[in-house]
Amino acid sequence: RLLEAGREIEVEVDVRAAFHAEDLNAYNTIAEIPGTDRKGEVVMAGAHLDSYQGGTGATDNAAGSAIMMEAVRILQALGVKPRRTIRIALWSGEEQGLVGSRAWVEAHLGERRAGSGDPAQADLPSFLRTGPFQPKPEHAGLVAYFNTDNGGGRIRGIYAQENAAVAPIFEAWLRPLHDLGATTVTQNDTGATDHLSFDAAGIPAFQFIQDEMDYQGRTWHSNVDTFDHLEKEDLQQAAVVVATFLYHAAMRPDPMPRKHLRQEPGAVISGVTQGSPE
Repeated sequence: RLLEAGREIEVEVDVRAAFHAEDLNAYNTIAEIPGTDRKGEVVMAGAHLDSYQGGTGATDNAAGSAIMMEAVRILQALGVKPRRTIRIALWSGEEQGLVGSRAWVEAHLGERRAGSGDPAQADLPSFLRTGPFQPKPEHAGLVAYFNTDNGGGRIRGIYAQENAAVAPIFEAWLRPLHDLGATTVTQNDTGATDHLSFDAAGIPAFQFIQDEMDYQGRTWHSNVDTFDHLEKEDLQQAAVVVATFLYHAAMRPDPMPRKHLRQEPGAVISGVTQGSPE
């Protein structure tokens, strides 16, 4: 009304902020259900726990973290004794460039050497080097990695990440879940989230396809990324699908098929393709 009346308005804002430098480290949170006869082999599930500061990070990515924790809770509640160890990881630093998952991969699975003729690469993080990938002993035992980072919608399927050999396996796993709306296996790959850290290391790594809801259009990296944009039933459905995949991957006779490990790294660019979750 003041504006309509032509009155001049002055706004005074008092902003108080504090910067805490006591601990500048970021931390991953990791837990597992021990395996039985193949406990040395591991099936991993992960989601990033950090978020942009504008909202509370409900859809990006508290939803994904909750889905993964609930999937593991379901398996424990059912008394499942998996053949392979099931490990859940909640990553930190995803929004800064997959920092948490990349650090874990480098520490446990392997790293790239410095490219020939460029000694300065030795001081770079592994994913920025251009030399061959040098696997560590744990690399052979990690059977698969599954990721959720597409908001809080229902799971409709999974990206096979151009791993053609897994398509019939995933199609069989999804068949009993068709009545829940999970039907799709696509060879397309998707980027900008933590499964890429594992895919770049030659691990079968996959991201689930979820209903977009208002994720890309409203909540993603915005101040409205709050819990009122989550639907309980959708999160429950997603947890059931993830639990099913973890169960099958942990119990199947053979490890998951692997793609050829690229010895020269490709460029991973975040946020430029339609549907990139981040």
